[in-house]
Amino acid sequence: MLINFKNLNINKLSFKTEFEKKIIFFLEEWFSKQETVNVQTSGSTGTPKIFAIQKKNMINSAEMTCNFLGLKEGDTALICLPIEYISGKMMVVRSFVRKLKLTVADPSVKPIADLDTQIDFCAMTPLQVENSLDKIHLIKNLIIGGAGVSESLKAKLLKNKEQTTAVNFIFETYGMSETLSHIALKQLMPKAEDYFTIFENVEISNDERGCLRIFAPNVNAEVLQTNDLVEIKDGNQFRFLGRLDNVINSGGAKIFPEELEALIKKEISNEAVFVGVQDELLGQKLVLVIEGKESEEITKKIMEIPFEKSFHKPKEIIFIERIPRTPNGKINRIELRTATEQHM
Repeated sequence: MLINFKNLNINKLSFKTEFEKKIIFFLEEWFSKQETVNVQTSGSTGTPKIFAIQKKNMINSAEMTCNFLGLKEGDTALICLPIEYISGKMMVVRSFVRKLKLTVADPSVKPIADLDTQIDFCAMTPLQVENSLDKIHLIKNLIIGGAGVSESLKAKLLKNKEQTTAVNFIFETYGMSETLSHIALKQLMPKAEDYFTIFENVEISNDERGCLRIFAPNVNAEVLQTNDLVEIKDGNQFRFLGRLDNVINSGGAKIFPEELEALIKKEISNEAVFVGVQDELLGQKLVLVIEGKESEEITKKIMEIPFEKSFHKPKEIIFIERIPRTPNGKINRIELRTATEQHM
């Protein structure tokens, strides 16, 4: 289904899939007299919840992204993210705000398998990108969100870039449901940046724990307190260090799993996640969970990594067929921790 927001007539839209039907329902909700729409959180760090957000704030958020990327009326876009979540809803709102031509593709791990022409803008999860490398060059501006972009995926994107003459821009996003998708982008291609750059009219600071505070009055009137540990640079950039919720306390030492996972993923292509499993002696035992079939070669590679601290080396490595994820692609660390404890 193709939706041309320059000449939109909802009554003339027809659907062939359940996802297309949901898109039309959202459009009807968007153009209703109601001033808010309901959004569901992913549940990656807690129980999923539904809350109402102001349409005017969604429009402000859309403007910030479109301005940052230089999108203009008549440009093409593709939506392949679930419409229940803010990520999918905002793709529709951006198309409405900038009058884009929006192609609807059912959310799947290979959403652009049938794409045969260049598009100007798309948002995808890392898992979708991982399975779409042969077509990524067709997307002029790609934003990747829902989860961090692994070192192995960055390497694949770089290798992919070397094999094509296409000029495309790839960004990692930072945001959450409460910020109406993202408030900062970090360029991965063609230039690899270490820091996220915040949008205009967004202010950031650290709290006493070193966690990020966000004030983005155009999208949320409240100061948003996160549990994300960050390093701020020049007042408008920050580097993500890890999530306080995920900190593993092993024998009195605080371990940030995201930092270790980035190190691991430079060596192996499998998804790998560190979890803290309850232990009588250590409090929490550092366990590395790897997605895929058990492999002595992978285990040997990991144990040979020169970790900065001795307690960063996993006490145990286990392999599972599938690491649990939320519907929009994020690793579900709560479910994974439970599954790991049951496995052991």
